[in-house]
Amino acid sequence: MPQSLVKNYVHITFSTRNRFPLIANSIKEELFNYLGGTCNKLESQSIIVGGTKDHVHLLVNLSRKIALMTLIEKLKAHSSKWIKTKGCDFHKFYWQHGYGSFSVNLKDVEIVKEYIKNQAFHHKKVTFQDEYRSFLKEYNVDYDERFVWD
Repeated sequence: MPQSLVKNYVHITFSTRNRFPLIANSIKEELFNYLGGTCNKLESQSIIVGGTKDHVHLLVNLSRKIALMTLIEKLKAHSSKWIKTKGCDFHKFYWQHGYGSFSVNLKDVEIVKEYIKNQAFHHKKVTFQDEYRSFLKEYNVDYDERFVWD
């Protein structure tokens, strides 16, 4: 086959370091747009970005030209540097070291979009930690609780 054709939807999530509530409402939409724009510049189409004060979710169509790990490293590094330029309230902003990424079936893209869109409502009932554990369980990911949080 002379052409490489790829359609890989991934749901990515990561939190602020120690889940400090540093994603203020005043910066939230701009941060989400920045993360989405970074994905698009890396040829990984951003479908939706959302989150709460302590974590973000992204639904991305991962480019065939970039490794997932590289995309996430660039997302975190660029956005962390960018947000620190937004005022002294953000000088101590850092993302957690790790991340979660889960494949999304084309049939489930709309469900994941709605899930990300409704994060504020969802997190009135469920903590980030419990949400993340449920993803790990749903996707049958082995993990050691001692090393999941930072």
